[in-house]
Amino acid sequence: MRIYTRTGDKGQTSIIGGRVEKDDIRVEAYGTVDEVNCFVGQAMSELDTTLFKDILEDLEKVQHELFDCGGDLANVTKSRPMKLTKEAITYLEERIDEFIQQAPKLERFILPGGSKAAASIHIARTVTRRAERLVVSLIKMDPSVSEVSLQYLNRLSDYFFALGRIINYRMNVKDVEYVRSAKVFREGKRKEDK
Repeated sequence: MRIYTRTGDKGQTSIIGGRVEKDDIRVEAYGTVDEVNCFVGQAMSELDTTLFKDILEDLEKVQHELFDCGGDLANVTKSRPMKLTKEAITYLEERIDEFIQQAPKLERFILPGGSKAAASIHIARTVTRRAERLVVSLIKMDPSVSEVSLQYLNRLSDYFFALGRIINYRMNVKDVEYVRSAKVFREGKRKEDK
């Protein structure tokens, strides 16, 4: 099987239903989603398969959903249904709530890092936020883009924040609070966007 086609040698690429320039905002958006997926894979390779069995299952599910998200963002046809569903968002919210109950209470922002896997997840979190910003720009240009992708990325970055804390907690690595942070997390109140 040959993986190169030479069709992109002039700076264009195929999307579902057409062709666009490789620097098109749509390509930037789904390309950044692909970047998130790679950092998730990196984090998975750094997790112990016994201690993190449940999380590895979650992250494999997330990787499939990120492929769905990228495909949906690359889809300019009206005939092909979107793959990413609101159920994926609900599942992330349930897991975030579980992680918040398990982890030590948090009042202030934390520094990204700790264990290698948590550091990789924090990178995935920030790249997810970049993907989210690009999808916002894409929706401004093309309002027919499914908002489920935007909502999923928003929730996924929250999930990664909670997950980074759980990874460190299970590995007995203490999160380091940002020393000049005000108290931003309060009991019973969830901060949606960090």
